[in-house]
Amino acid sequence: MKLERDSLSILKEMLDLLDKGFSNLPDTDSAYDRDAMREVLLEVAERMQDNFPYFNPLYAGQMLKPPHPVARLAYMLSLWINPNNHALDGGRASSAMEKEAVAAIAGLLGWDVHLGHLTSGGTMANLEALWVAGRLKPDLTIVASEQAHYTHGRITDVLGLPFQTVPCDTQSRMDTDALERMLKGGGIGVVVATAGTTGTGAVDPLREILGLRERYGFRLHVDAAYGGYYMLASNLRQETSLSLDCLRDADSVVIDPHKHGLQPYGCGCVLFRDPGVGRLYKHDSPYTYFSTSELHLGEISLECSRPGAAAVALWATQKLFPMKRGGDFAKGLGKCREAAMNLYTWMRDDTRFFTFLEPELDIVVWAPKASRISEMSRRSTRSFEEAASRDLHLALFTYPTRLIGSIPRSIEVDQETLTCLRSCLMKPEHLDWVPRIWQILRTLADTLQ
Repeated sequence: MKLERDSLSILKEMLDLLDKGFSNLPDTDSAYDRDAMREVLLEVAERMQDNFPYFNPLYAGQMLKPPHPVARLAYMLSLWINPNNHALDGGRASSAMEKEAVAAIAGLLGWDVHLGHLTSGGTMANLEALWVAGRLKPDLTIVASEQAHYTHGRITDVLGLPFQTVPCDTQSRMDTDALERMLKGGGIGVVVATAGTTGTGAVDPLREILGLRERYGFRLHVDAAYGGYYMLASNLRQETSLSLDCLRDADSVVIDPHKHGLQPYGCGCVLFRDPGVGRLYKHDSPYTYFSTSELHLGEISLECSRPGAAAVALWATQKLFPMKRGGDFAKGLGKCREAAMNLYTWMRDDTRFFTFLEPELDIVVWAPKASRISEMSRRSTRSFEEAASRDLHLALFTYPTRLIGSIPRSIEVDQETLTCLRSCLMKPEHLDWVPRIWQILRTLADTLQ
């Protein structure tokens, strides 16, 4: 059995308990054709086989982490109610759960006071943060590093806000010297730092950026969609830990529970340190806000209808796995980090591989070594295809050669970019599976010589 299904036995018990809460209501008929529905679902199951095995440790490519069974079950359980977390009228229990779950994430940042809510994902969360930033710093430019997620360029275009990129250093982080040169030129109102770039997992130097904020007065937003939870890990490099500790001093932060938070898609979270920004969301609705004078989540969100199921699943997961240093959740992150460092160390010490970035979190990038960058790129693409034929699924990543700190003289730089192999070892199980992954990669390296 490859797919986890033992937990399904719990679902009926929970449905029976949920049903008791509505025992005063008259029974209703379930008007559906069971046989017809079964036929459709059999076709769905067949078609869903046309997927990579994202749930398996041999899938080590993109940022795809299976939800924990408690999240899956809580999500499914809530669908019998199908709450909408826009207004309390549509999701009283799930709205309360969302507020509690978001407060727990704010507590991770050390924020006792905050404003925040869940979103459909990191893109929408970042859009809200930059929308607020643009309202507070009108007509000023927003900047992010050249290795930041492409969504920031898209978002600012949608919002009609000026945007520029900041060069990176050879560690794939924002170059703070370059940032200061841009700040001296004036006109910058918002700096977007990244805590865990999607390409390499790099964490921008937040301490230095905060120092620049003291001098230049910009607003700091941190896209920690991928790396935010790593605040809890105990085996990071010291400089990475120090940067993540600085998240508490940002003006706004985005964290994605559907990445390292064990949640199904889509579940992002946007948080503001100053709850006063809630005034920017102010609007009136003639028909949704009538049952209570309490704050509705729809009053602090650009999205309207949102699935209460996402909040229920997150609440249940955080209840089972409290976000604290040394806890089971934190230990899981530590295993991901250890898996990445093991794979990186083995590659670094093997002359058949070219490594140029020590992982900061759990993402490893490399290329099969050759005499030219173009040949290394070709071998990366071939390795990607050959690995998949052996059920090992990686990702390809294009990286500028000018950001590579040290290229041996024996390698001719005959093109501006290197196509690398990239692996997100974001499942705790990867720690036990990395030796097998390494064995496959070594075998592939032999075939490329």
